[in-house]
Amino acid sequence: MLIREFLYVDVEKVRSILAQVEGGVPETSSAAQKTTTHGLPENQETRRYESANESSTTKSLADSLFPSLEQSLLAEKLLRDVTDEVADHSFWTSGKLQAKYPAGSLIKITALGSLFDARYVAASFAGLAAAVTGFQEINGSYPEPAALPPAVRKRLNRAAGNKKNNHPAIPELEDRIPDFTFADSVDLSGENLRAMLRIARGLFTPGLHLNLFPAHDRDYSVSVRLNEGRQHLDDDPEILFARYGTGEQVWTLVGSVGHHAAPASNLFDGDGSFTDDSGKVVRGRAAKFINEFLGFMGASGFSDLPQYPGFSVVPIAVYRPIHVGDDSE
Repeated sequence: MLIREFLYVDVEKVRSILAQVEGGVPETSSAAQKTTTHGLPENQETRRYESANESSTTKSLADSLFPSLEQSLLAEKLLRDVTDEVADHSFWTSGKLQAKYPAGSLIKITALGSLFDARYVAASFAGLAAAVTGFQEINGSYPEPAALPPAVRKRLNRAAGNKKNNHPAIPELEDRIPDFTFADSVDLSGENLRAMLRIARGLFTPGLHLNLFPAHDRDYSVSVRLNEGRQHLDDDPEILFARYGTGEQVWTLVGSVGHHAAPASNLFDGDGSFTDDSGKVVRGRAAKFINEFLGFMGASGFSDLPQYPGFSVVPIAVYRPIHVGDDSE
C-alpha cells in the first residue's frame, strides 16, 4: 500500500478531472465543531474555527480523492507514467518526447528533484550577513553597525519624499542583506550576496519551484512552478526548506505538460517589425515578436522558462512515499 506525503495538491483541479472521469465527485461531511470565545467576540472566534475546519476538511478530501484520480487515470490510460522513458538521454534528443507527449498530455514522473525559492535565498543570505556582523561586533573588529546598501538608502529617501503622495517605495529581496566584509582572505561580502540574489531573483521568479532531473543530467530538466494558496503548500519558505532541505530527493509529479521549450535558433523567424507597409502598428506582430524574445531569453537561461529540450508541467500533485522503517533488527 502506497502512503503519500503530499507537498502540493491542486484540489480544484483534482475535483474537476475526477468529475469528468467518474461522472461525479464524492463529498465528505465534517463533524460538528465545539467553539469557544476565549474573550473574543463569538462570531469572530466561530469564523476562525469554521475556517480551520474547512481547511482541514479540504485537505482530507484531497488525501482521499487524489489516489482515486491517479488510479482511474492510469487504468484508463489517460495518465502515462513516463519515468523510464525520460530517464533515457536519447528520448530527449530524438524529438520523441515532444511528439509522443505534446502540450496537454497527462503524465507522471518520479525522479530526483530539488526545491528553489529566491525568498529563501534572501532570508538565508540576510541571516548569514547578520550573524557575521554580530560576531564582528562582539569581537570588537566591527566598531560601527553595518551600513545600509546604497540602493536601500535611495529607496528610503525616495519613500520619505513620496509620503505626501502616498507612494511608498517597494523594497527588493536583496535589500534585506546589509553591507559586511567576511574576511580579507575570503571574497564574501554583502555586495557579493546581493549580486547572487539578484541572479536568483532574475532567473527564478520569487516563489516555490521544483526542478526535476529524470535523466540524472542537469542538462535535461522538468520545471514546475507550485502555486501558493493550494492545499498542503501552506508553509513559509523558511519552514518548507527547513523540513525538506535544498538537496535533491525523489519526488513524484503528476500533471499536464505545459509546453516544450524551443531551440533558441528557432525562435525568431521574422524581421521584428511592429508595423505593416503603411506604418500602422499591428498588435499581433508586436505580441509575437515580444513573446519570441521572451522565449529567446528563456532558451538562454535568463527568464523563468524551460530550456530546450526541457519542458514545463502544470502540477496536479507532488508527493513522496512515506517509508516504513526496517524493524528486522
